[in-house]
Amino acid sequence: MCFSTASIPDVFEEAYPGRTSEGLIDKFLLMNVASCLAVTDAVARFGLQKCIKASSLLMAIGCWLRSGLGFVPILFEVLGIREYCSVFLEARVFGIPLFGLPPYPMIFVGTLMVGMAQPFFQCTPPLLSAQWFASNERATSTAVTLNFNQVGIAVAFLVAGSMAGDDINEGDDSTNDGLMGYFSLIAMLSTVVCIGTFLHFEDVPPIPPSQSELEKIQNSKHHDEPPFWESVRNFFSTPGFGRPLVAFIFSIAITNVVGAFIDEVMERGGVTDRRSIAWAGCGFELAIVFGGIILGKYVDRTKEYKRVTNTCILLSLVFLLPLGLTEHRIGKEPKLLVASLLCLGFFVGPVQPINAELAVDVTYPADETAVESVQQFGGNFCSALLVPVAGRAAKLDYQLLPKIPLLASDIRGDVIFMMALSIFTYLFYRSFNAPLRRSIADGFD
Repeated sequence: MCFSTASIPDVFEEAYPGRTSEGLIDKFLLMNVASCLAVTDAVARFGLQKCIKASSLLMAIGCWLRSGLGFVPILFEVLGIREYCSVFLEARVFGIPLFGLPPYPMIFVGTLMVGMAQPFFQCTPPLLSAQWFASNERATSTAVTLNFNQVGIAVAFLVAGSMAGDDINEGDDSTNDGLMGYFSLIAMLSTVVCIGTFLHFEDVPPIPPSQSELEKIQNSKHHDEPPFWESVRNFFSTPGFGRPLVAFIFSIAITNVVGAFIDEVMERGGVTDRRSIAWAGCGFELAIVFGGIILGKYVDRTKEYKRVTNTCILLSLVFLLPLGLTEHRIGKEPKLLVASLLCLGFFVGPVQPINAELAVDVTYPADETAVESVQQFGGNFCSALLVPVAGRAAKLDYQLLPKIPLLASDIRGDVIFMMALSIFTYLFYRSFNAPLRRSIADGFD
């Protein structure tokens, strides 16, 4: 939903003149930030099961608002009866077309509703992992749960391009049909997920999966979890919490900025075909998932949070460079660009789940949802600020080695900005030194 129009910004702007895909993404992220503040107390009061079910319903309703029931005219056209139902399809409610692409205010409200629901899925993976998985499975579980958000983005890149992307030159009507069908598909899929959630999402297992979780449950019988804002104060006074927070913000900011501007990043490197751009974006998001699973398994076995994170940050610095680099004599190099994009996703994506687990480890026995809410708030708030900054920086072009023709090249400002963020994060994170309290409770040395 957040990046549903990232690979087809021209299609969206054609359908909604004066509005931008970048602006819609930013609004989603800002609502996400606001909702993060309510997740912890809501889950503490109503439980994870009820909150996830309610959020899945809110998400489905928001998706249907965005769809405008656009699948109806498309279905009638497939059945060959659209021309016979033209009067019905032109029906309006309060001046708003009942069938067809909805006006921008409905797109806006639907987007905000899904943005409000998303933190209940993104802030709770560490809690889910703690309640259901053993101590040597939690980082992998959190990586799968947290980074599967990227699978949604990957599907958006592919489906948007195939359903709506090819209609831009075929006139407004076909463009709207493609966009309507795309939004309607998202609405139908979200409804299926909502139904599945109501039928199958369980509460907690009968037996705690780890010693640390058992101890926490026993302690909770005597001590209630503090309110969210009190937990936040406690976190920032806990040694070691700030480093995983900054690393988490770095990871989510890089992935969001690259995802938001994937169209421009690919085109500056010589990849201009829309389908190729969509596949490259899909590959970037899937690389994030695979990297999280592979490196998460390693961290589960070794508890080497710091070493893995430092390595990932340094490698991300290396793979960011080709995303904005154009060699004058050699020309553009699409293969290098795509390879760097995939490697960047593989190494920068796992920083999120690994440091989500690290933050929970150093603050144990604190509420996992509160910890992740702080991280998601910081990550999405900074992303909401950095997406427009990166957009402006992308218009800046800097010359490198102009007096040496063979090595002369230029680099875009957004890549310089992201590389500076990588350097700052590495220098700050490398001083991490705090006890892993939950790992100690589970018997790790």
